[in-house]
Amino acid sequence: MTNLASGFLRHVEVDRHSRAPGYPFDLPVVAHLMESRRLDLDPGVTFLVGDNGSGKSTLVEAVATAAGYNAEGGSRSFRFATRSSESSLGDHLVLCWNRRPRTGFFLRAESFYNVATEIERLDRGSGAPLLPAYGGTSLHERSHGQSFLALVNHRFGPNGLYLLDEPEAALSVQGCLALMARMKELLDQGSQFVVATHSPILLALPGARILQIEADGTIEAVEYDHAEPVVLTRAFMNAPERFLRELFDDR
Repeated sequence: MTNLASGFLRHVEVDRHSRAPGYPFDLPVVAHLMESRRLDLDPGVTFLVGDNGSGKSTLVEAVATAAGYNAEGGSRSFRFATRSSESSLGDHLVLCWNRRPRTGFFLRAESFYNVATEIERLDRGSGAPLLPAYGGTSLHERSHGQSFLALVNHRFGPNGLYLLDEPEAALSVQGCLALMARMKELLDQGSQFVVATHSPILLALPGARILQIEADGTIEAVEYDHAEPVVLTRAFMNAPERFLRELFDDR
């Protein structure tokens, strides 16, 4: 997939001098990156997929913090903190830019409540109302999925860099389809996305680059039909009884 701006972030590298014991350097994917030296990103959409614990969310979070975004989410101007849980990996990443984006946002499903609270606080403390930029209504007064889509529809704009960590956690199937439509609209307006996801629906976005993180930390570009979330979801939908037998027969 190509977009009008040919992408903002070209690739990500781990600083060659970064050698530290423990997390996150003991993650296989980080060790792999230190050996391979770089992670190439699509100028449009890069999806990172992998099992729980593979490190995909850690990577997206690290790219976000290295790019100057708040670790709990938000734009570059957000500086709130509730409970520090991010890894130090962002301090050891080198980002190779084509050019800097006009705007951007980092969104973590697990800390979206905190972002919504910060938006309310900023709205009360600013001279000009802030909520209109997020749909005109407090994000806390909507469901999780509604507030997420309101943010994407109203706050996300052209020529932006958007880093999303498992956005499907907030969304129904219909919501995922709505997000995909909005992503396509923003891509046509020169934006770039890096997204960690388990969603076979989002992965169907035409032209996206899908990078699969394996258990040994290797990162492989795969086609949609070979992406793990797609393979496993199709297998379950085609024969749920087989999966249920394997899950419950020995219990």
